[in-house]
Amino acid sequence: MPIPKFTTLTCGAVPVAHENIDTDQIIPARFLTAVERKGFGANLFRDWRYDKQDQPIASFSLNDSRYSGQILVAGKNFGCGSSREHAAWAIFDYGFRVVVSSFFADIFRGNALNNGLLPVMVSEEFLAEMFARIESEPSTTFTVDLPEQTITIDATGRSEKFEIDAYKKKCLLGGFDDVDYLRSISDQIEEYEQRTK
Repeated sequence: MPIPKFTTLTCGAVPVAHENIDTDQIIPARFLTAVERKGFGANLFRDWRYDKQDQPIASFSLNDSRYSGQILVAGKNFGCGSSREHAAWAIFDYGFRVVVSSFFADIFRGNALNNGLLPVMVSEEFLAEMFARIESEPSTTFTVDLPEQTITIDATGRSEKFEIDAYKKKCLLGGFDDVDYLRSISDQIEEYEQRTK
C-alpha cells in the first residue's frame, strides 16, 4: 500500500479520551491473521466499538456521527503494550493520518512513522484544550502543518510545535517508506559508490 504524501491537514477530530491505550485495545490479537497492511481498519478498537453480539456501541466515539476527520485525539501513553505493527496499520487503514497524544510508546511511534501515520505529541495542557474544544463543538477543526511542525486549534488560533525526526519528516513529505526513499536518492548513492571505489 503506497504511503500518500503529507504536508498540511485541516479537518475535524475523533476523541478517544482514555489513557494507556495499548496495542491490544487498538487491534485485538485475534485479528492479527494477515501480513498485508489492508483490512485492519474494520477491527480498530473492536472491543470498544462493538458489544458481544457484534452490535455497534453507540456511546463510543468512532460510532458517533458527531465526530469525523482524519485526526485521532487520544489520552496519554498511547500505543503501549506489545510491539505489533498492526496497531499503526489499523489506524491508518481506518482513515486516520494523525494521532495526537501527550505521550506515545516509542515502538508505536516508530511503527506509525514507518507506515504514513503522523504521531503528534503535545503538552498535557494543549491536549486537554483539544478535548474540551471537541466536547463543546464536535465539528471543530484542527490544522496539522508538517513543514512547520505545528498543530493549531482553528477556532482560537492557538498552536503548539511538535517534534519529529528529520529523516521521517522527509519521508512523510515525500510519501516514502524506507525503500522508496533509498530509490529516490539512488543517483546520489551511485555517485558516492563511484567516488569511493
